[in-house]
Amino acid sequence: MQRWLNLTIARHSRLLLKNKFPSLHQSAAMSSLLISQPKYAWLKELGLSEDNPGVYNGNWGGSGEVITSYCPANNEPIARVTQATMVEYEETVQKTKEAWKMWADIPAPKRGEIVRQIGDGLRKKIKALGSLVSLEMGKIYVEGVGEVQEYVDVCDYAVGLSRMIGGPVLPSERPGHALIEQWNPVGLVGVITAFNFPVAVYGWNNALALTCGNVCLWKGAPTTPLTSVAVTKIVADVLEQNNLPGAICSMTCGGADIGTAMAKDERVDLLSFTGSTNVGKMVGMMVQERFGRKLLELGGNNAIIRVAKAYNTLYGPLHTKQAVEQYLSAIEKAKQQGGTVVCGGKVMDRPGNYVEPTIITGLAHDSAIVHTETFVPILYVLKFKTEEEAFAWNNEVKQGLSSSIFTKDLGRIFRWLGPKGSDCGIVNVNIPTSGAEIGGAFGGEKHTGGGRESGSDSWKQYMRRSTCTINYSKDLPLAQGIKFE
Repeated sequence: MQRWLNLTIARHSRLLLKNKFPSLHQSAAMSSLLISQPKYAWLKELGLSEDNPGVYNGNWGGSGEVITSYCPANNEPIARVTQATMVEYEETVQKTKEAWKMWADIPAPKRGEIVRQIGDGLRKKIKALGSLVSLEMGKIYVEGVGEVQEYVDVCDYAVGLSRMIGGPVLPSERPGHALIEQWNPVGLVGVITAFNFPVAVYGWNNALALTCGNVCLWKGAPTTPLTSVAVTKIVADVLEQNNLPGAICSMTCGGADIGTAMAKDERVDLLSFTGSTNVGKMVGMMVQERFGRKLLELGGNNAIIRVAKAYNTLYGPLHTKQAVEQYLSAIEKAKQQGGTVVCGGKVMDRPGNYVEPTIITGLAHDSAIVHTETFVPILYVLKFKTEEEAFAWNNEVKQGLSSSIFTKDLGRIFRWLGPKGSDCGIVNVNIPTSGAEIGGAFGGEKHTGGGRESGSDSWKQYMRRSTCTINYSKDLPLAQGIKFE
């Protein structure tokens, strides 16, 4: 998801959600699970065990395929999760829709109180949960904790929002009439998240959706199921302690079958999908075919325009062995298209999915590989001559998530932010393209999907708006002064 434009421009990729994953549990059955080792006893603090149910709808269950979660740092098995069957998906949707009838009647500030407690529950286990994100997804520990903190922060945000949701009272042109906007929850919000942010993206959706009066059905990535289970256990405890139906926040672990069912299901009033552009396009078409609501946060290919040369990074292993293959394939394609590897370019000789951060120069700005989101640590460095050229190269890719410029030129800053500047959903100055704060809306344009999550007025996507005219006079005047005589 990241590109850099330096006096040199470079491009970097953002995560792809793959609804395909290796069926590796057969070999795991012959291996010792990490959770059974004393070093990883802290996993049990999160309520995890060697075998975990992958369905929650007020009750825990799951009788589908048993999958094994692997640690990208050493490719050793962590623990197993039993996924949902289609019968269990159907049962879960029914229970979730039924739970909405109670949840929607609870006043918004009271719903906000439940969200506050969810945030507190996450705070109590933030180190263990952050460690799980690092262990299962592969990002470094501080980023794992930071991701959980995003969920906590958006819970705090949603609590305040619970006392502020409302529409305007508009002036009516007719005497004795009031014109208002009424906002109501959409109902059931389905959330499909990617492996790269297995906690935060669900948190953005969940906290706002709950505050707005919706119930949630979550399908996490098939390669990070333990994180989905651990988060759901924290949320479920809060609901149970408040004598609320657990199905308010349901979960069905699964693969493409569950995701497809959610996309096609008319009972899913809003589907939030985070993943690759290719899969997102299919999801969007399925939802649109039933005239459903969708919130898409898809691929990125971010650019940073800067004058200094720097490429400092601290990162963990790639998420899967397939990602290592994608890394090698991208390097080979870059070479074929005229690129030169000036740094890195090799798989590290050590356990796990570690590769060297790589810098490639010599490519044309319109090279196919430069326009491809590979989601591996490769930086394409492209030299530009003019500001206009740099802005154009930033905008010519199909993705439009995030971008940044490093400059002290005030004119250039405001041209970058203006109508002829960056066409991305996130446009930064003198900071990188990652690490967005929860107070602003997160999302991008073009093939990134156009959806917005987290702060600002993103809450409106989780609600439906009605324009209401109330006649408190004794007459029945028409708008536009129309009279039938």
